[in-house]
Amino acid sequence: EDDELNAELARTVLEQWGMKVTLAVNGKDGVDKFAASQEGSFDLILMDRRMPVMDGIEAARQIRTMKRADAVSVPIIAMTGDVDEESVQACLAAGMNSHTPKPIELDKLRETIGKFICG
Repeated sequence: EDDELNAELARTVLEQWGMKVTLAVNGKDGVDKFAASQEGSFDLILMDRRMPVMDGIEAARQIRTMKRADAVSVPIIAMTGDVDEESVQACLAAGMNSHTPKPIELDKLRETIGKFICG
C-alpha cells in the first residue's frame, strides 16, 4: 500500500487481529522485502494493484518466479479499487490468489484472509 494513511490503518487492523505486519511502500519494496526474508517468513501478502515504482501485477509476477519454495505457495491477495472483471483477471493471471476491492470491508477481508491462513 503506497498511501501512508491506508497503510497505517491496515497495519492497525491486522495487528489487532494478531498478525505481524511488514509494510512495503511500493511493489519493488515488497518484492525486495520478500526476497530478503527467510523462506516461510510470510504467511500472506496483501498487494495493492496500483503503486509507484512497480505495480502490484509486476510485483506478484516477480515473487512467483523467485527460486524458492514459498514464492509459489504464499497467498497473494490483491487489495485494489480496480474492481472490473478485467482487473480481477489481470491480478489472478499475475499469480495472485484472490481479489478484495477497496474500500475494504473488514468482515470480507478477514473472511478472505481466513480462507488462506486458517484453512
